[in-house]
Amino acid sequence: MILLVHGDREYLREPGDELHTDLGVVDIPIDVDSGDTLETHLGEEFRARELRGPDLFNHLERTGAPMMPRDIGLVIGHTGAAAGDRVLDAGTGTGILAAYLGRLGADVTTYERDADFAEVARDNMAVAGVADTVDVRTGDLTEETDALAGAEPFDLLTLDTEDAPEVVASAGELLAAGGYLAVYSPFVENSRATVAAAEAAGLSDIETIETIQRELTVDDRGTRPSTAGVGHTGYLTFARR
Repeated sequence: MILLVHGDREYLREPGDELHTDLGVVDIPIDVDSGDTLETHLGEEFRARELRGPDLFNHLERTGAPMMPRDIGLVIGHTGAAAGDRVLDAGTGTGILAAYLGRLGADVTTYERDADFAEVARDNMAVAGVADTVDVRTGDLTEETDALAGAEPFDLLTLDTEDAPEVVASAGELLAAGGYLAVYSPFVENSRATVAAAEAAGLSDIETIETIQRELTVDDRGTRPSTAGVGHTGYLTFARR
């Protein structure tokens, strides 16, 4: 897939497709490369651009509220997720977190209870170019923990589900020595239950942070925090085996 960009407009298309807009029609070559300039039949220019992580957040099909890039950055930064890691994920949704981790080179197994959501996530993994490294499974991870605990351990466990504390209770068996846990929740009550479960599971380095980000408004009058948008997204709990 390739992005065609004109000003603040962005269109996700496959090489070989046609793009129809009010600015004209663009024939997209099969061998289009990032950085190529393509003209519509009306002479308007579009720039071809390779997909990057933020583009995935903006253009993958959504089945709910995906994890924000700033939260994904904290997950990666606090856990050191890297190429070659084995990741167990639950609450796939759109698959944004799984796609980011897959593009890092991690091998991701992610569980989504809703079969329709899981199918959308599989399509999104193909668009993101990580269908070979991200295994989207339809099912409830809480019903699979015993089987998974008896297999090869994971380097990272990431959860974005209401029943995260139930999975965290098995984190000691799911994670390799030194492996990390990262749990996202929009509610502090769930984070509190997650911390209690992590303590009971014997995990260490337990911490919970609230994710807040303020955009600055810069104009001729001066610079100040923006009064628009939502700064708070949720709570992230981290722990280590």
